[in-house]
Amino acid sequence: MYSNKALENYIEKLLEESTTERPVWNVESSRGEIKPGWNYIDGVMIKALLDYGRISGNTRCTAFAKDFIGSRVAPDGTVAGYKREKYNLDDINAGKTLFTLLSLTGEEKYRKALDFIYRQIKEQPRTFEGNFWHKRIYPEQVWLDGFYMVMPFYMQYETAFNNRENYTDIFRQFKNARRRMKDSETGLYYHGYDASRSIFWCDPQTGLSANFWTRSIGWFLMALLDTVEQCDKTGFEKEYAMLCDMFRELTEAMLKYRSGNNFWYQVPDKGGTEPNYEETSGTAIMAYSLLKGARLGLLPEKCRDIGREVFESICRRYIDDDGNMTLGGICLVAGLGPDSNRRRDGSFEYYMSEPVVENDAKGVGPFLLAYTEMLRI
Repeated sequence: MYSNKALENYIEKLLEESTTERPVWNVESSRGEIKPGWNYIDGVMIKALLDYGRISGNTRCTAFAKDFIGSRVAPDGTVAGYKREKYNLDDINAGKTLFTLLSLTGEEKYRKALDFIYRQIKEQPRTFEGNFWHKRIYPEQVWLDGFYMVMPFYMQYETAFNNRENYTDIFRQFKNARRRMKDSETGLYYHGYDASRSIFWCDPQTGLSANFWTRSIGWFLMALLDTVEQCDKTGFEKEYAMLCDMFRELTEAMLKYRSGNNFWYQVPDKGGTEPNYEETSGTAIMAYSLLKGARLGLLPEKCRDIGREVFESICRRYIDDDGNMTLGGICLVAGLGPDSNRRRDGSFEYYMSEPVVENDAKGVGPFLLAYTEMLRI
């Protein structure tokens, strides 16, 4: 079991060690691998802080989130550090925080910033089937990660501001992923798909990458869950049901690969293969997905109990005897290609080669979202 006090102290410590320019949870930034600014890593964490702050009443989390995002959004709605011409789906993720901040503050700059970010969606390059390229530097490629980065934002914007005009586009892109990226044997989804079938890491017949990656599957689960939450299903009952079915099917498939320790391995279907390891960020995402999925009625009640077990297993592993927490076992980053980086070939060996770190937002953010779901119970 865990104590709320230990988790609250952990969150406070992260905030104490962070500034709006140097958040301690952005390990890639602290290592100099990316520049501080507008990125999906901080977007994951700030969204989690806002949700946690709202449910827990922790005003410090809300204030930090407001300062972090507010300092990057100008009065005219332009966003410092955001470059639309990169057509990087990751950069849309932090835009989710703008909805909450608009609601909290009523400041017009956040409404303008939502339009500013949404413009990328209208211009984003697409595959011949209509799916967004993951990034401009990854032509014709669809990654599971990208669905989480863009689709909940897209759905919420359409619902709030665009009279649901592009709902069909959102549903179609998920449907294409189900058709192209789902493995019929395991029910899992491959990390990436190249519609042109030309990139070095893909199967020339299917366009698929070689392996499943737990965190990418987790991002996709969160994409489905959070998109469903933002959807007004009136008149779109069939399409809404499709997303719900996809979420349930993938959750059931992933539950088959839960380890005896209530974790998921970095490569989920190769749990007994060395040097595969129990990875924390994907496991935290599973806890969040199970807890929230049960709360929204998308999953049976037993999944809430499993989600609680998973969450408590993370706490047992990373809270020490003195009640202090350091969240370890987090894969820093994993991707596919491009041609200039053939080390990222999607092989099992590649996924084992990426650094494993502590307290990175890609693990802490989902863990905090799962904790927020625990507080709701």
